[in-house]
Amino acid sequence: MTAQEALHTYFGYDAFRPMQAEIIDSVLAGNDTLALLPTGGGKSLCFQVPTMVMADNDADGEGLCLVVTPLIALMKDQVANLRKRNILAAAIYTGMTHEEQRVVFDNCLYGAYRFLYVSPERLESETFLKRLVQLPVKLIAVDEAHCISQWGYDFRPSYLRIADIRNVLDVPVLALTATATPEVVDDIQRQLGFKQPNVFRTSFARENLHYVVRHTEDKQGQLLHILQRVPGTAIVYVRNRKRTKELAEWLNEKIGNQSSIVNYPIVNFYHAGLPASERSAKQQAWKDGKTRVIVCTNAFGMGIDKPDVRLVIHYDLPDSIEAYFQEAGRAGRDGQTAWCVLLHAPKDSVIVKQRISNNYPPAEEIERVYQLLCDYLTIGLGSGRDATFALDVEQFCTDMHLSFLTTYAALQILTQAGYISFTDEQNLQPRVRILIDKEQMYHLDESPYQERLLSALMRRYTGIFTDAQFIHLPRLAEDLGSTEFAVNSSLIALSKQRIIKYIPAQRVSIVHFPVNRQAEVQLAPRVYSERKQVFERNLKAMTEYAENNHYCRSQLLLGYFGELEAPLCGMCDICLQNKKSEGK
Repeated sequence: MTAQEALHTYFGYDAFRPMQAEIIDSVLAGNDTLALLPTGGGKSLCFQVPTMVMADNDADGEGLCLVVTPLIALMKDQVANLRKRNILAAAIYTGMTHEEQRVVFDNCLYGAYRFLYVSPERLESETFLKRLVQLPVKLIAVDEAHCISQWGYDFRPSYLRIADIRNVLDVPVLALTATATPEVVDDIQRQLGFKQPNVFRTSFARENLHYVVRHTEDKQGQLLHILQRVPGTAIVYVRNRKRTKELAEWLNEKIGNQSSIVNYPIVNFYHAGLPASERSAKQQAWKDGKTRVIVCTNAFGMGIDKPDVRLVIHYDLPDSIEAYFQEAGRAGRDGQTAWCVLLHAPKDSVIVKQRISNNYPPAEEIERVYQLLCDYLTIGLGSGRDATFALDVEQFCTDMHLSFLTTYAALQILTQAGYISFTDEQNLQPRVRILIDKEQMYHLDESPYQERLLSALMRRYTGIFTDAQFIHLPRLAEDLGSTEFAVNSSLIALSKQRIIKYIPAQRVSIVHFPVNRQAEVQLAPRVYSERKQVFERNLKAMTEYAENNHYCRSQLLLGYFGELEAPLCGMCDICLQNKKSEGK
């Protein structure tokens, strides 16, 4: 089977988009490949098509693609979409039980599965890596590959474990990203152990997007003015959680309390601190057009696939041009005209400088946070290796009299330095342990519904009598022909009767100690001083972009990514000012 035949047979398309065919040919030739494609450029097909070709042409009919992506929502969407096309795919992510993970591995080992999606954090599990080498992996696809670069705007240490996989799986790697500077492009290939440089890229230019900077002392007033003048769906990015709610409430008062659809505000807010169910509901209402404007932090990020966003407004200056370009690029994916607006006030330059000390506190303060954390978790010197704790960061800061911003930054730097592994605010599935033995269960006077629920728990979760097991409420509700609310209510009732121990779903931060507690912290230049310099440089570039009054905005952005021959866009605020001046 050829790539063209696979494209038509499995995905229903007759022609490739620009650069897709060349990327796929490179992968099929066994080459390590880096693909830089703009948002909406069809990155997924670049690993899906060659995987199907390799499997169809394999003598034993084997062929599995390991897809590393940080987005659980994207994993689930792509798995669902592949299954609709009768292509077997699966995902392993946080919250799955050991039994569920074992079933996925067995399916990939013994069944005709073609895609296994995993989060980068999963690569840190030795158990996962031992099972991975048993699978018939033919290709590794690394989505959002800029996350592996220590010089990128979204570096994630867990991505570095991909290089370890390459030591045991002798297969090509396809790295994909929509945003990377020339420096990051080189670093991605180095970190992934490319045998030789091999980069495919199309222009990042999107003619339908118009970039604008509004210089104003009154950001709120300017924001309201823009939203009233430009119709359509909008995203407003701000930098802190509290402001998302405050700004959304203010805008609702000005624009109108209710949309035409009852119970859905015209403007809603979103940040990582909200419960998962609430975030999901807010996002879905916005995607469905029930909510017009979402005011959010950058937690509302990768994987937001809504084609008709007409406005992306940055209320605060992002940390880098890469981050700005990625977030602004969520506008106009349908190819229609859209606006990317940055609001800039004179005081922003002062505020930006404060971010440097917030993100890179003094080394002695990082040391202090580390030692206080170990004391707080009662880890003695020379002990603690492989220990894992749930941590309420705000409570820790309160109890130990620490600044939240400084502490949060210190935890991130300590993670990059290898002293701890800090994962911020993960959704933990509810857990259940049955407290009585099977003999006692025969003498219970529970309701028929509770009896069926206990039977379902025993049937689904082995070991539930000895350890608290992660459970999946939707699956239990499906088993019982019931609702999640009814299952949750019955679990609470059984817990009050001391028949079970029930720990509801919660959102916590996780701290893991990969090494024993150390007497002192040594920060390598690549972890602290060099990254601080990159952060300062990125902020300077972002500030210069905002304050520029002479060059086309689109040209400035594209030039940052190495496209030095980009034409004038003709529609940004600078181009329009120049046209106006020429007309006088």
